[in-house]
Amino acid sequence: MKAVVIGEGAGATMETIMSVYPRHKIVLDKYIERGEVIGVGPFADKGGNMAIFKTRAAAEQFVTEDPFILEGLIRSFVIRDWNDNLIQG
Repeated sequence: MKAVVIGEGAGATMETIMSVYPRHKIVLDKYIERGEVIGVGPFADKGGNMAIFKTRAAAEQFVTEDPFILEGLIRSFVIRDWNDNLIQG
């Protein structure tokens, strides 16, 4: 079972987001290199973001380290278990 982290943006300016992004990327890259995160990105309406993790433990650890969360760029987040079913086609 995978886990997703769904974050709600706090309305930060793009300038603020980009000033924090390098620190966010360092944390994210660590999870990518370990193969623990398989997808991440903002929603098209820029109201938040989502990341897909291979395990709930990885998702729970990530939220304790992510500068976007720690520095208030994400107003709130939820971790949800996801029973994914990939469709072959």
